[in-house]
Amino acid sequence: MTTDPSSPLATARRELGSRLRQLRKSAGLTQQAVASATGQHVTRVSRIENGGQAPTEHHIRDWCAICGADAQIPELIATAQAAETAYLEWARQSRAGMRRLGDLHSIPTYQRTTTFRIHEPLVLPGIFQTETYIRQMLAFWYAFLDAPDDTDETVAMKAERTAAALHPTKRILAVLGEQALRTRRGTPEDHSDQLTHLLSLMRLPYISVGVIPADAQRRAIGTIGFWIFDDNAVALETPTAAIKVTRPQEVALYAAMFDQLQTEAVYGHEARRLIATVLAHP
Repeated sequence: MTTDPSSPLATARRELGSRLRQLRKSAGLTQQAVASATGQHVTRVSRIENGGQAPTEHHIRDWCAICGADAQIPELIATAQAAETAYLEWARQSRAGMRRLGDLHSIPTYQRTTTFRIHEPLVLPGIFQTETYIRQMLAFWYAFLDAPDDTDETVAMKAERTAAALHPTKRILAVLGEQALRTRRGTPEDHSDQLTHLLSLMRLPYISVGVIPADAQRRAIGTIGFWIFDDNAVALETPTAAIKVTRPQEVALYAAMFDQLQTEAVYGHEARRLIATVLAHP
């Protein structure tokens, strides 16, 4: 399969190839030496180093071994896996409907995850949404992506996914921007129902919801929403694609960002007061 040289996948492959090239050069080895040690043709080694071809896990292990860089094997394998699976274009994925979108936002992932850390500056997290809110969101995406309408099936999938997450054995930590409370989907009555539903969820002992006031003094620059699934992966969404982060170092950075965002949020009575203020003027 030919990869667009400007695509995120191609960029990730080039970065990985550059790191492998640096390991080879630091070890004082030629491409031919690496090729012989890893059971590859020298032209394949060249393509890997230039980002034209992806290395296998086996090749990465052998490459690091000959270069005396065994300690880098786990991180490089995670990088290679992330490069191949990190970027899923919505337009391509939505051709079969919306219910299968999102690698991490799947029922099995929600079932496996024990702790969700969620930052949403502009919209309410899916597991907090009412059915009306969900349908309003979907209506936009079907039109925007020109996707076949499978609304009922997608709503049913999301309900099952939410049930998997909203379980006493889980821990859900959410930090919302105040704008997420104020962004209205549907009628004022629909908006009031949504915020009332959010307040009811906030009473559950395994859910923590913080709100960052619009006029808060900010330090962290969290301009995009993200979900952290345990310490395993991070999911982000752009208007055109889903992005999956699995490199341990990157996941740790998102966790550090989430910790910072938590310090800027208000909780308990103050958070409920902000919601009540919006409810008073839906």
